[in-house]
Amino acid sequence: MEESLERLKDIIEKTDNIVFFGGAGVSTESGIPDFRSVDGLYNQKYDYPPETILSHTFYRRMPEEFFRFYRDKMLCLDAQPNAAHRKLAQWEEEGKLKAIVTQNIDGLHQKAGSRNVLELHGSVLRNYCERCHKFYDAEYILNSQGVPQCSCGGSVKPDVVLYEEGLDNETITRAVEYISKADVLIIGGTSLAVYPAAGLIDYYRGNKLVLVNKTPTPRDREADLVVQGSIGEIFSRL
Repeated sequence: MEESLERLKDIIEKTDNIVFFGGAGVSTESGIPDFRSVDGLYNQKYDYPPETILSHTFYRRMPEEFFRFYRDKMLCLDAQPNAAHRKLAQWEEEGKLKAIVTQNIDGLHQKAGSRNVLELHGSVLRNYCERCHKFYDAEYILNSQGVPQCSCGGSVKPDVVLYEEGLDNETITRAVEYISKADVLIIGGTSLAVYPAAGLIDYYRGNKLVLVNKTPTPRDREADLVVQGSIGEIFSRL
């Protein structure tokens, strides 16, 4: 671990063109659960697995059940940034980090001070009326009952990418541009199992691919450096 940390410190010190690609593991250390980890609580409270509930089809067919799960499990509005979020914000401030490409929808990178954050799967902090497109914040969704309603009578939908929905083309284009031009690509807190997001790292053309994760990933063999462990702990030592 110590040798890997020293190598990572050296890589970071010698570059000013880092892109960070992050997943759920960055947020779990702030107390936000990974909804894909089905536990006994889900089985007791819900009749469907999270992937089913968080699908476009389920949202349309059973919106009240969708929002029951969504308020309970997806709106963690009291969560605070951890050491990984703070370090990334610091690197951006120093001019080292050019962009964060994240699969997370919690807004914690921005809360830590990061500005150039590309949210592949949207954000729980943005919600729009499906009829008139009026904006609503996350607190409105949290404090509403049943299906949130706009003042115009339309339904308010979270600006998150559900299963069966496509990613935003502009966000994808910008992510590909940053990743393809990066000198250093740091991938953290993701098993690289969720596509199409995970496929974006194929656009990286540099020779300093760093993987930071608690468990092995399918891309470990391709990486120039693998640091296994808690991303918050690791980043706090950089």
